[in-house]
Amino acid sequence: MQGHGQAQPVKPPPPTGLLVFLRVFFVVISVCSFGLLGWTMMLRLALVTRKSLDWGLFVATFAAEVLGLVLIGTEPGEEIHTVGGWLGLALLLGSLVAVISYYLAADIRHFHQLNYAAAGYAPHQQAPASAYGYPQSPYASTTGPHTPVPPMAPIPQPQPAAPTPPPQRPAPARIDQVRAELDELSDYLRKHEDGR
Repeated sequence: MQGHGQAQPVKPPPPTGLLVFLRVFFVVISVCSFGLLGWTMMLRLALVTRKSLDWGLFVATFAAEVLGLVLIGTEPGEEIHTVGGWLGLALLLGSLVAVISYYLAADIRHFHQLNYAAAGYAPHQQAPASAYGYPQSPYASTTGPHTPVPPMAPIPQPQPAAPTPPPQRPAPARIDQVRAELDELSDYLRKHEDGR
């Protein structure tokens, strides 16, 4: 038999307190080093998300910080007097601001999506149309990437022989209790009227 198979279990994200601590820790390290350790944020993000974009940004951040250090290091004295020195300083501090904002946004977005997946929601996925003529649940999960399916003509479904009434939803216990009390009250009033 063939089917959709079971969905891969989603690993729950780490506790929120740990995530906040790690975010603050890496930002503080980068700020206290005046941007020299900004690459650590991008390395952590690339390791967590495993996206090629984040790996590329990690390499670009590391290269920008090395270039900034080289430009500052070419200054002849202890103070910055040349355009190259100012450019190096601007490169270090500018990359620090850009890396911090990207790191926080991407890290929060990544773990937000993990929370949705762990809670059973599947963002950006759609359930398959049908399998073997049986409609699929809107909550059916798919394994693997989703490719858009072109719209198709609806599959004709066999009609039941006799129409059946829609299933009644069970009433809550409180409504049943009120009905029983009203029935008792009606019986009591009828007996009272008959007794006159």
